[in-house]
Amino acid sequence: MIKFQSVVKEYNGQKALDGISLQIHHGEFISLVGLSGAGKSTLLKLIIGEEKIDGGKILIDDVDISHVRKADLPYLRRKIGMVFQDIKLLPKRTAFENVAFAMEVCGHTLEKIKKEVPQILELVGLAHKADSFPHEISGGEQQRVAIARSLSHRPVLLLADEPTGNLDEVNAMEVLDLLLKINELGTTVILATHASDLVNKIKKRVITIEEGKITMEQEKGKYKL
Repeated sequence: MIKFQSVVKEYNGQKALDGISLQIHHGEFISLVGLSGAGKSTLLKLIIGEEKIDGGKILIDDVDISHVRKADLPYLRRKIGMVFQDIKLLPKRTAFENVAFAMEVCGHTLEKIKKEVPQILELVGLAHKADSFPHEISGGEQQRVAIARSLSHRPVLLLADEPTGNLDEVNAMEVLDLLLKINELGTTVILATHASDLVNKIKKRVITIEEGKITMEQEKGKYKL
């Protein structure tokens, strides 16, 4: 699904990613681990085209995204859901409206939005919170709304960048269980995190990045740094 071929990314002459080569297959759940500044977020930004590479190639379904026109990036991103540590919900819109807005931006009809938003909120366990505003729900519930929003265009790939970083242990585990559920339904998931307890619970493929380089890959791994 995704191939990194000797990818280099530099900021001010310093290599954030230094010759990364990597393959991620359809349906995988990847834990991308490393300390802050190791290059995890940079790698995810390259996948969605938010940053451009300085060397190498990135292929998504055999399409070289380094040559995708800027005008075509929104179409690429519709295949990809993105969840951040900074949840970024619209504060004056309900859970339903936050998910609906994402669908509106993608051009879905009002009829489709009314039909599918309740289904998506049901999937993330928040059907009963559809009319609640962000300030009326917990941090874990807010993150689940954010995940619901990222699923609104039915992506084949979900990127989660430290999604549990601001959550307590209970809420973090709920978010992790949801990501695993989404993966079981067929979506490829890449979780970037430095939360060792979460990674150790998953027991899926673990890719370790240190100083912009992949230093370890484990098929059913643990957090090792």
